[in-house]
Amino acid sequence: MSLKYALIGCGRISPNHIAAAVENNLEVVALCDIENDKMVNTISNFNLPNTVQKYTDYIEMLKNEKPDLVAICTESGKHGQIAIDCIEVNCNLIIEKPIALSLEEADQIIEKAKENNVKVSACHQNRFNKSVQKIREAVDQDRFGRLLHGTAHIRWNRGEEYYKQALWRGTWEQDGGALMNQCIHNIDLLRWMMGDDIIEVFGMTDNLKHSYMEAEDLGMALIKFSNGSYGIVEGSNNIYPKNLEETLYVFGDTGTVKAGGKSVNLIEEWHFADMLDDPDEVKEKFCENPPTVYGFGHKPLYADVIDAIYNDRQPYVTAEDGRRALELILAIYKSAAEGKSIKLPLGNCSTRDFKGRFDNGEF
Repeated sequence: MSLKYALIGCGRISPNHIAAAVENNLEVVALCDIENDKMVNTISNFNLPNTVQKYTDYIEMLKNEKPDLVAICTESGKHGQIAIDCIEVNCNLIIEKPIALSLEEADQIIEKAKENNVKVSACHQNRFNKSVQKIREAVDQDRFGRLLHGTAHIRWNRGEEYYKQALWRGTWEQDGGALMNQCIHNIDLLRWMMGDDIIEVFGMTDNLKHSYMEAEDLGMALIKFSNGSYGIVEGSNNIYPKNLEETLYVFGDTGTVKAGGKSVNLIEEWHFADMLDDPDEVKEKFCENPPTVYGFGHKPLYADVIDAIYNDRQPYVTAEDGRRALELILAIYKSAAEGKSIKLPLGNCSTRDFKGRFDNGEF
């Protein structure tokens, strides 16, 4: 018998979730959104059965439908509270990035999930890219030798039309800026590849040309990892005239790798001292060409979460992983705001702490 599935939030990313749910044979029992038309369109676009219920109140939906698995795809600022409410009625969760906008909420999600034996996965679907999986395999096999440094570059474009589509975008209350919204996937990959544990972060952020949004459109950071390696983050929404690339480099004393393409979906450089595989074959085999920057990772992420529920194990991408990505971005924000390096672990921090950061003509 398939798991009962419900989706909260029928916005821009929701089709990827519904498609993954259908492809993994979940029973879609309900949709929830404050706009009825969005739910109607979702049901129509995916030929969902007319038994799918529509709700504008997710608490009512949870009470009536009792789903086994819920995906949270609302504006980012609502992820935390919705997740906590779902966990309290024993729903397993897939939470769109970021897992929350404050470390306090992220910690509550993790703690309550453990208490209720609920599986929670942060939707960092790019971890399932063929290219990323191949790089991670090389990390796990110590093929890089000593890790020296890694870099994450997100060179994208987001204009006024994008922000006008949903007024919560670019606000400190409900979103954050380029780093938190567009760049978090690659920032997650950088931290994951370089060993997760961070000692210190120095960041700079600015709003160079998006006067209609509150948060940053450019963010840069230097990161010192506890294993002695370093990281560099470059994230921008200002690239003319459209999305250019999302790239990840990993450099070790016996290995060099570059993943590129629109969403780190191609291996562009593959060099190892052990010469265990042919670089050209690796580039050809571990290559994907997704139609959008969202890639193909939602389907395998859903499959993993379903398996984790059935076999009572942690998902491949955990709530703790989501917290780590959130913490790093908040540390960059804090460093930029205070003009000094920030030591990790970070104390409680939220995007809301940076309200007014670029007000009064500072951008």
